[in-house]
Amino acid sequence: MSGDKSNVHRMAQTSWCVITGAPCSGKTAVIEQLAARGFSVKPEAARAYIDQRLARGETLAEIKADNLSFERHILMTKVEIEQQLPCDELIFMDRAVPDSIAYYRIEGLDAEEPLHYSRQFRYRSIFLLDRIAFQEDRVRSESDETAEQIEYLLVESYKALGYSIVRVPLMEISQRADHILRHAAKG
Repeated sequence: MSGDKSNVHRMAQTSWCVITGAPCSGKTAVIEQLAARGFSVKPEAARAYIDQRLARGETLAEIKADNLSFERHILMTKVEIEQQLPCDELIFMDRAVPDSIAYYRIEGLDAEEPLHYSRQFRYRSIFLLDRIAFQEDRVRSESDETAEQIEYLLVESYKALGYSIVRVPLMEISQRADHILRHAAKG
């Protein structure tokens, strides 16, 4: 029985690189740039889910009406995606499970569940993109101030899990991708 408990707490080491940052930091553009260069990528689960529901005619307010249900759906989607990925393959991810810790906390929710799932896999590298000028779009509901708080909570969440964070400064998208690839090669 004690052997089972030790396995529960053992993280699987991966070759996955997480691209994270506040809303409106350019994550999607960088992920698309990496995909165009032939790298394996995983798009952001929340954006895909929101886009899907908006296409069905729902409003953003309706989609996010129940914060816990919304955040839990995103968390469990990320968990399912990660459980299906090969650990030894270099994959660039637009957000990962630990991002949910920050999102739960910004919504005033208990972050124990995302914290638990954040201990299943160990990522190769965490890249935090510096924020660009905030722009609203049909998927974003955060203000500039909330985006700043989310960035702080993301840093805090990954550091609490023992990660070093590589900051990606503002520059052209291709230069940001180059910066990430240089650091990922060292990983």
